[in-house]
Amino acid sequence: MTESTPTGISDNGAGALSYMTIIPAIVFLVMPPYNASAYVRFHCWQSIFLFIAAIVLMVALGIFTLVGLFFVPFLMLIIRAVVYLALFALWLVCVLQALNGKRFKLPVIGALAEKQAGI
Repeated sequence: MTESTPTGISDNGAGALSYMTIIPAIVFLVMPPYNASAYVRFHCWQSIFLFIAAIVLMVALGIFTLVGLFFVPFLMLIIRAVVYLALFALWLVCVLQALNGKRFKLPVIGALAEKQAGI
């Protein structure tokens, strides 16, 4: 999985870069040397689905925080911090696994990513 393409980015590097934001993931899905690699496609799709899941979770957490601030403000702030820290840790694990050439599959999102990547 460490083959370099003519642009100089290996499949591992492209897989890891796809987790930086949703934009590199979409770019790698349409760029010819990278969209041919099942490894890169998998990480791109998993990155996109992780981004969507994180946005949905943050919106839901924001709504619960608004409601919870009236009842237990300190507890809601702790819950919010723990969820953000867990999302960051999950993102970091995905990036490091992609850099190491491993196809780390998240429980629900990974199956969707495999299906979209054609694996």
